[in-house]
Amino acid sequence: MTTAKTKILLAEDDENLGLLLREYLKAKGFETNLFANGDLAFRDFVKTQYDICILDVMMPVKDGYTLAKEIRQIDEEIPIIFLTAKSMKEDVIEGFSIGADDYITKPFSMEELLFRIEAILKRTSSSYKTSAPEQFELGSYTFDLKKQTLQTGDKVIRLTTKESELLKLLCTHQNKILDRNFALKTIWLDDNYFNARSMDVYITKLRKYLKDDESVEIINVHGKGFKLVM
Repeated sequence: MTTAKTKILLAEDDENLGLLLREYLKAKGFETNLFANGDLAFRDFVKTQYDICILDVMMPVKDGYTLAKEIRQIDEEIPIIFLTAKSMKEDVIEGFSIGADDYITKPFSMEELLFRIEAILKRTSSSYKTSAPEQFELGSYTFDLKKQTLQTGDKVIRLTTKESELLKLLCTHQNKILDRNFALKTIWLDDNYFNARSMDVYITKLRKYLKDDESVEIINVHGKGFKLVM
């Protein structure tokens, strides 16, 4: 993967770890800007074009979750990876519900972080996004994959990249079972517990978006996966 033009926002209040991560990522060809708290990171985010954000959860002035929410108000698509010492399931679920693309618990290896960055960038590349039909009709809804929108009448819902990718898989498996592990490995590249919980959060969001048309439903198929029925 070519990383020379990839720009990373890194927010980490641990000075030693932050400097180590920045130098490692720079050595791997990424342009990386380091900030010691969420407020400084957000001030730079609004004036700089980034490709991916790596955010420590526990930071002074403004924590990673708050920073991620503010970033999402400006850019719904930019990938976000959380770094945290927390390992409680509730914290992981909160991170994914905000819209995180990945979640790494400290301590972690530099190689693991690099792998996850490259996997996310590969998944969100333009070639990946445009590999399917551009529009799907879901009852009274029109799902535009390219624009990442779901529209019914005058109501337009803007989808995140992961919401679009998951809805695309459901559409291409319409009235058939979308295997849970297949979806996880296709979108998240790994079917571990945390990614599985993340997918459950996104399924819940998609159901909420589609609730205005009772003829469209995403159902659970116990032990197998999901099915979009119309």
